[in-house]
Amino acid sequence: MKYLIVGLGNIGPEYANTRHNAGFRIADALAAGGNASFSTERYGDIARMRVKNAQLVILKPSTYMNLSGNAVRYWKEKEGIEIENILVIVDDCAIPFGAIRIKGSGSDAGHNGLKNIAQMLGTQAYPRLRFGIGNDFPRGMQIEYVLGAFTKAEEETMPERIDIAVEAIKAFCLTGIERAMNMYNKK
Repeated sequence: MKYLIVGLGNIGPEYANTRHNAGFRIADALAAGGNASFSTERYGDIARMRVKNAQLVILKPSTYMNLSGNAVRYWKEKEGIEIENILVIVDDCAIPFGAIRIKGSGSDAGHNGLKNIAQMLGTQAYPRLRFGIGNDFPRGMQIEYVLGAFTKAEEETMPERIDIAVEAIKAFCLTGIERAMNMYNKK
């Protein structure tokens, strides 16, 4: 089986360690764990690896967050991957820091990257892994918070939280979304 694993983020050094780039960081960790390296291709950076019998195409779109759907649609069609075998990794400020939620579909919840993916795919029924970044920001400061860096305390626990997200992605590919949800949505 072939899977498209999409880590959402923004390209450029000014965004590298922001909360909004949690998807990129998880994609990087997944590839590193499989000794896969990224190469720049159309619409983004691509890495390929296997996890047992699953073939993973890992994508970090270079289209910026708000146009991520262009990259997702292109690689879905190029690789011939079914929509249920796409997993989009995205930051979510409605979830406590470091918690993950896997869902088979859902709304974009105001996330412009997810909104564009739904537009380009013609459906909101695609799997996603939401990585919690918390919501410790004053009213009206959401953009600054999301585009800001994690705190020192959060950075200290990031490796552990990212490892759990990587294991959840592997479970999604090897055992299916239902089992992955049951195993990882409580962690």
